Amino acid sequence: MEYTRDFLLSQLNRFFHYHDFREGQAEIVSTILKQQDVLAVLPTGAGKSICFQLPALILPGLTLVVSPLISLMKDQTQGLNKLEEEWALSIDSTMAFNMQGRVLQRALSGGIKLLYVSPERLQNEAFQEFSRQANISLVVVDEAHCVVQWGRYFRRDYFAIPEYIALLNKRPVIAAFTATATREVREEIGLRLDLHRPAVFVAGFDRPNLHFSVVKSGNKEISILRYLQKHRGEKGIIYCTTRPQVLKLQKVLAANGFASRRYHGGLTPLERQNNQNDFLENRVDIMVATNAFGMGIDKKDVRFILHYSMPLDVEGYYQEAGRAGRDGLPGECVLFYNPLDVKICENLLLASAGANIEREKELLRKMIAYCHLQNGYREFILDYFS
Repeated sequence: MEYTRDFLLSQLNRFFHYHDFREGQAEIVSTILKQQDVLAVLPTGAGKSICFQLPALILPGLTLVVSPLISLMKDQTQGLNKLEEEWALSIDSTMAFNMQGRVLQRALSGGIKLLYVSPERLQNEAFQEFSRQANISLVVVDEAHCVVQWGRYFRRDYFAIPEYIALLNKRPVIAAFTATATREVREEIGLRLDLHRPAVFVAGFDRPNLHFSVVKSGNKEISILRYLQKHRGEKGIIYCTTRPQVLKLQKVLAANGFASRRYHGGLTPLERQNNQNDFLENRVDIMVATNAFGMGIDKKDVRFILHYSMPLDVEGYYQEAGRAGRDGLPGECVLFYNPLDVKICENLLLASAGANIEREKELLRKMIAYCHLQNGYREFILDYFS
């Protein structure tokens, strides 16, 4: 079938009620529909979800979306299902076994077009048996930087995605999406996912509405409180490297009259969901979180992203900082730095004991170099991503 631009525009309007594509979207959608693998790097807020959701609704069969976080799965399925009808469902570890079975049965019968799962789900024997019976026409790896960043250490199932693909009766189109990836990371994503001659789309990394700065501080709690005093009423996220840092800082904020919530992987699913809802629905202004919070969270009025502690690499930093200013209005990205951060990061790298430890150390050195700049933060980031 010939997928003309007029046809794609009609489908975009039919399913999502938009009258035109954003830059790059139509080309990516068209490439997927032509049965070619895709690797797309689109900045936060560029509308990458449309790039795979629209082909999923047009193509026959089922689209499988591999997603790293339960909160991200629920956010995207809820967003899709608000439009017209229930097009998407997810399976996750919080669901009862019989509920999982009902979801799979509905997917087999053609009752949904998109099924969201974790990479770990792909190794489940019952799910593999379902997959052999299902007509899977497209597999999407969302937040594909996780294949590299997480697959090396604590989520090795990311590396087993090609083995899962090989189990299917026919090879579907594979599409990988992320907001940040250097050329080296893009190449590794392609290798790890066994993409076949993928069309690579890389949009501009610059976010002109974001202002970047580093504050060197001997007492980060006081520095952050001073910042928040000047920005009362604004919405923001404060990222911490560890769970104890999240707990400590949130207590400091509460003691000083700032309404906030916390978010990290050690909380119960119910507490995470309630805290996320409180932030998204403006019952509190501030979320204090580890990097478990943020991917796919569609809150456009975040005015500031603060980093209580230095991230391990520039990619991770820019991924998190990019959650500010998604509405196009000004956003501030402030990293609070102390030389002690370096030791904490080095200890985290040693604890992970990855096979590419020297490469990880080099990425950390670049992050340290960023923290030592006096100005030119944007130029440093753009140069990093070439």
